[in-house]
Amino acid sequence: MRSVTLWIAAVWWGSLTTLGFFVVPMLFAHLPTPAMAGAMAAKLFTTQTAISAFSGLVLLMLFRSNKSPALVDIGQSATLFVVSGVLLALLVEFGVAPHIIARDNLALWHGVGTGMYVVQWICAGVVFGKLAKRI
Repeated sequence: MRSVTLWIAAVWWGSLTTLGFFVVPMLFAHLPTPAMAGAMAAKLFTTQTAISAFSGLVLLMLFRSNKSPALVDIGQSATLFVVSGVLLALLVEFGVAPHIIARDNLALWHGVGTGMYVVQWICAGVVFGKLAKRI
């Protein structure tokens, strides 16, 4: 069960890393217009929100259901980071993204969304690090 938990945390952190730091910048670098890149990025970020929510939910369930003392300790200390990361993902998707799509004060909302994404990435990284260190 420990390795499953580590893999889920790795998928969460790895998907955030891949999308946010590699795929989306490549879209803006190689698609003909920023509007096309933005439209594709929005679809990818929606999928990332689903991955984050699913990963967080499964991690929380595994932390609560596992009887291993090492995993229970990790779960208690990592729960705040999991919940924070998932809440940030949902806030970006349902609170920030509609403003970006509407091009409502684009620079502000893009900055807010980027900041929240980076904090979500840090939360996932902390969870992954805690699990990797102990398992």
